[in-house]
Amino acid sequence: MAKVAFIGLGVMGFPMAGHLAAKGHEVTVYNRTRAKAESWVAKHGGAFADTPARAAEGAEFVFSCVGDDPDLREVTLGSNGSFESMAKGAIHIDHTTASAKIARELAATAVERGFHLLDAPVSGGQSGAENGVLTVMVGGDAAAFERAQPVIASFARAVTLLGPSGAGQLAKMVNQICGVAIMEGLSEGIAFGLKSGLDMKRVLECLSKGAATSWQMENRGNTMVDDKFDFGFAVDWMRKDLRIAMEQAREIGAKLPTIEMIDGFYAEVQKMGGGRWDTTSLIRRLR
Repeated sequence: MAKVAFIGLGVMGFPMAGHLAAKGHEVTVYNRTRAKAESWVAKHGGAFADTPARAAEGAEFVFSCVGDDPDLREVTLGSNGSFESMAKGAIHIDHTTASAKIARELAATAVERGFHLLDAPVSGGQSGAENGVLTVMVGGDAAAFERAQPVIASFARAVTLLGPSGAGQLAKMVNQICGVAIMEGLSEGIAFGLKSGLDMKRVLECLSKGAATSWQMENRGNTMVDDKFDFGFAVDWMRKDLRIAMEQAREIGAKLPTIEMIDGFYAEVQKMGGGRWDTTSLIRRLR
């Protein structure tokens, strides 16, 4: 069992840190809102710290899961950031969905200071975090990955090294590109079926056994029919992820015409007041 720190106790980080504690690791947590850190300790034990630097003191593994590039920079390189106190040879594992650029920058800085950083964004949403079955896409040093993989597995069903620093974030961009394209197709299909007078729950049960099936169809199709959108990853966060992917695409000369269009659709959902609805709410603009 290892001494670990976990920085960021949002809807993903709170249960992820909980799984680490349940596996017997010695966990110290940090969250900008202290009450949430206190709540985590009351539920899972361990300890909380007032700064990322104090959380990271003496830790073999430091995890982070925050909002965006600026948040990640603040908790690592900012005043009282984790990089101030990381031990030589320690490993910082970042689960934030962020840019490949900051992943590479932080990894290079970590090496200069005698430790490692793995960019390790996740897929599986809040339910995956709560049930400990996330898919983790990792970029970074292979030896550091080998050490960290068994610990990351505390809350994951798949942990894969996909290349050097930044590869994890690039893979997460691919995940989001594919996911929202499937979501738009599912939204259009359900809306079409409803307007055609079909019993769409029966239709989805049938289609889920065929070539059109997807995780979204099997897990969110019925809630989309029911017009319920409080089951996971929010539109506001998806637009952040798509912005990162589109910025990367422009940098490397890749074309994302469908994603640019769907990002506009999500902007329409936000204007409807749906920024905190989950991403299946794409169908709202069609109904």
